[in-house]
Parts: sequence; structure tokens; C-alpha cells
Amino acid sequence: MSAAEEKITEKSEKISKPQTAPIVNRIIDFLSSVRFGVVLLCILVILSIAGMLIIQQNVDGFDAWYASLTPAEKIVGGYLGVFDIYHSWYYSVLLLILSLNIVLASIDHIPNSWTFIGKPKLDASRKWLLGQKQNSIVEIKGANESEVAEKISATFKKQGFKPTISQKKGKLYVFGESGRWNRMGAYIVHVFLLTLFLGHFAALTTSFDADVRFAPGEVTNQIEMIRFKLDQKEKFAVGLPFSITCTDIQQKLIDPNGSIEINNTIDWSTTIKIDDPEYGTTERVVSLNNPYSYRGYRFFQASAITLGSARSMTLELTPETGGAPLKINLERNGSATLPDGTKIDYDAFFPDFVMNQGKADTRSGDYNNPAVKLNITKPGGEKAIAYAFATKLPDSAPVGAPVAGYKFFLADFEKSPFAHVLSIKYDPYNAAFIAWYVGGIGLMGALVFVFFVSHRRIWALIENQNEENFEVVIGGNTNRNHQGFEDKFGKLIDTFKS
Repeated sequence: MSAAEEKITEKSEKISKPQTAPIVNRIIDFLSSVRFGVVLLCILVILSIAGMLIIQQNVDGFDAWYASLTPAEKIVGGYLGVFDIYHSWYYSVLLLILSLNIVLASIDHIPNSWTFIGKPKLDASRKWLLGQKQNSIVEIKGANESEVAEKISATFKKQGFKPTISQKKGKLYVFGESGRWNRMGAYIVHVFLLTLFLGHFAALTTSFDADVRFAPGEVTNQIEMIRFKLDQKEKFAVGLPFSITCTDIQQKLIDPNGSIEINNTIDWSTTIKIDDPEYGTTERVVSLNNPYSYRGYRFFQASAITLGSARSMTLELTPETGGAPLKINLERNGSATLPDGTKIDYDAFFPDFVMNQGKADTRSGDYNNPAVKLNITKPGGEKAIAYAFATKLPDSAPVGAPVAGYKFFLADFEKSPFAHVLSIKYDPYNAAFIAWYVGGIGLMGALVFVFFVSHRRIWALIENQNEENFEVVIGGNTNRNHQGFEDKFGKLIDTFKS
């Protein structure tokens, strides 16, 4: 082979050899591909389903379920973060990468979609129109092309198509369309999907929630959080910028004489007092359908510790020396003073009283043998303990013996659980609201717009046959709901022929 031939061959090889795109471009193309986004979305869905099937650490009953796991299951679960999937690092990374994919894919495809809105196709050749699935040729009478175009335009408008009359290369066209913004529907979906992701990511990184048990009289300025390190469940305290005092709990029952279980309950309510060094004292009632928001913290009624207790009670005191009995009202953790100066302080309530190794206790949480323990302070300062039962005890019963000159009887009481559990959620930027309401509701609306609205286009090419008759070639298409467009097109053609 001569030197000239070698140079020609070498040159042809260089020309035919495909050039490899820069690695940065290849990475961007991969990140913006629809297939990659679908894979990421499927993985997120699978993880979300796993988060619903596997009991998460912030769900009631998690402690009992976690205790039932084997050491190996605890190690693997802790390592993989399955006990708190929605706060795991890989869940957040997937959200960020999927968001990037959506942004890049939108940037790639928006220019093509925008041409349908910014630069619509106003004209079409006869061959192209007859090549459309929906096409027809009709004859329309008119004095001139302009009059025919106006008739077609009016018919288009009456059928819901926005008409535009144009002229190109000596030919007159009428273009009509409806629902053109549907071409941008996918990107509206993307906006709300990103809003949902952004709000969810912000909620995961800046907010937290925990359940706090409150009984009347309890005070706290922190909540307890949980984190896992392999098979070790660690609890750590998160301080609050204020203190919370539970002043009262109440359970409204359907049947006051029934149990305090959920099937006999109308509502639970917890009265809390917030002492804030910056904003002072605030007192609010948190009920089942009435959560309370304070400085980015939201208080919800979560559950109740259904050990029977009493919110208030009526005590009947019969003087040991005889005489009319006294009736006094006593609140939980409250006190009362008798006319002779004797002070009565609430100590504890036992729904199913029993003496256990010389100490007062309860057999169960049910109101089988209700009794209240009272601390008595005589006028002279002497202290004693008294028990008031809801049933009359024989005089020989030591536990029901007179104290401080009175025999005590629990005449009535308002049933109440031992404690309520409030869920405290911290969301300083209202990220959860943005995610679930703005993003979620907006996403549903956008999907309805995408799937139930279609972009319909129709063209009419006017050709002169003779002085009064014009042949009009009509064709059209739609991006979805082809059956509906076929019916619409048929009605339009029938209008021209009638």
C-alpha cells in the first residue's frame, strides 16, 4: 500500500470513528433520563411501603415489637435503619437525586413542549392533513375565501376551539385548538412533586416528633427521642425553650357508668400550661379534634394510659360522734379544709383496691373496687392516712376505720385515665404543611388536569373550486382521549355538512 493510500485510509478511519461525548455530558444525560427517574421513584415507593409494613420507632407499640426481635434482627435492622426509614440517610439521598432528575428532565423537554404554546403550527399541507387520523373534505359556499374562513372560525369557536386565521404562500388557513396548556401539565406535576419532596425533606431534617406522657401535676421542659446504633436503642433528651405543666385531663364518656376504653369515649382533652421565659404563661386545652400550635410546636392528643383514675370526686364524711355527714368536693391533686380546720389532701386513686404486702395497690385498671387515698392533717398538725371506698365497708374493717373523727366514703367520682399521651411535633418552617397540603393537593389537581384535559388541534385549508364553492380540507389530532376527539371531530364535520 502506498503512502498516499495509507493517508487516505487513516483519514477515513478518523472520519468514521464516532466521537465519545464528554464524561460530564454523559453523567448529566444519565441523571436526566426518564428511565433513571422511574427506577428511583420505584425504589422510593418500595422503601415507603417498607416503612408502613415495618413498625417505626415513633409508632405506638414499637417498644414491645422491638423487644420481640432476635439480636440478629436488631443488628441488621439498626444497621439498615429500617426502624426509622423516613429519617434514614439513604431515603434523603434518594429524594435529592430524584429531585435533581426531575429538574434536569424538565429542562431537557420544556423547550419542545413550549413550542406548542409559544409557536403553534398555524398551517398544514393538504397531504399532511389527509394523513391525520381524523380528516375530512367538505364543500362550503361563500362569496370569497375570507367569508369562508370567518364561517369556519365561528364554527370552531362554537365547538370550543380557539380559532386563528392565517395566510401562507397564497393559501388561507384556519387553525383551532383547545387545552394547549395541557402540554405543560407534566411540568406542573413536576413542580408539585418537587414541592412535596422539598417539604418532606425539610420536615425530615428540621422537624421532629415525640410522644410525651402527661398526668395532672407533671412538669417537663424536654422530650425524649430515640436513635439506633446497630442493636442498641439509645434515648436522648431534646430540650424545649419552655416548660409544660399538665394541669388537668378529662375523658368524655358516652356512658358515664361504663369503661374508659375507646369504644365508650367521645373525646379526650388535656389542659396544659406553658411557661415561656420569653412570652410568659399560656394555658390551653388540647383535645382529640383540637390540636394546639405554639412557636412551631404542635400538640396532638395521641392516646391514653387507661389505668382507671378520677378527675374529681365527692367525699361523704360521717362524724364518729354522730351528726349529719359532710359532703366535700375534691379535685385530683387538690385539697379541702373542713369547718373544724382539718385539711384533706388527695394522694392517690386505686380503681381496683387491694392491700399488697401492707401497701395499697390495684389489681387491675378497671373500676372493680374504687378507692381514694387521702392525707389528713389535723388542726394540731398531726398527720394521718384515710381511705374512702365507693362501697360501704363493715365497721370492723381496719382500712375503713374512722380517721380524725370521721368515717370516709367515696360518694361519687368522675372517671378519668391515669395519664394522657400527647404527640409533640416540631415544624419551624411549616414544612409538613407545605409537603402534604400544598404539594399533595396540588399534585392531585395537576394529575387530574394532565389526564382529564387534552390538547386538541384542528386545521382547515381553504381551496377555491369556483366562484361560490370552496373545498375545505380539515384534519386534526389530540395528545390523549382519542375517542372523545373523534366524537368531537364528527360533530364538527356534521355542522359543516348541514
